[in-house]
Order: sequence, then structure tokens, then C-alpha cells
Amino acid sequence: MAPVRRLVVDVLKPHDPPMLEFTNRVAETESVEGVTSSLIELDQEVQNVKLTVEGEDVDYAAIEETVESLGASIHSVDQVACGEYVVTDRPTLQDG
Repeated sequence: MAPVRRLVVDVLKPHDPPMLEFTNRVAETESVEGVTSSLIELDQEVQNVKLTVEGEDVDYAAIEETVESLGASIHSVDQVACGEYVVTDRPTLQDG
């Protein structure tokens, strides 16, 4: 099976821990080499966050376990990049 190089997930998290701490904890997960988090939506009780995780062979189960240990949940997997390298999306005629 080809290694997962990039994984983009939609996460619903409580306000605590703060986004900086939350992202650092995900970055410390084994198989993760880097994480970017983006706040998508904020309400009184929760934050909707997009996590982009990269590594040589990203372990989805380990990321899910870390996210859940922080009181959050993964709502969807929005992008997966597998193989020897990450292919960057390019505009096509269908994107018109």
C-alpha cells in the first residue's frame, strides 16, 4: 500500500485546549512531520478546524486517537495524498 503523505481532516474541537496547544499535540503524534491548522468556524462552545497533516507515512489511526484524546472529533477526511510524493492540485478546464 502506498504511504499517506498528506491528510486533510475537518475537526470539531472544544475551545480548550487552545488552537496552538491542540496543533502542537497533533504535531507530536508519531508519523507526523508537520501540521497546519486553520480555524473555519467559531461558536460559543466549539471550533471547526481544518488540519493539514504531512509526513513520510501518516498514520490516520494515531491522528484520530490524538484528536479524540484532546476532546475533539474528526468529522470528515477532505483530502488524502498518497505515493512517492505529494501531487499539487492544478486548475483544469473543469474548474472553469
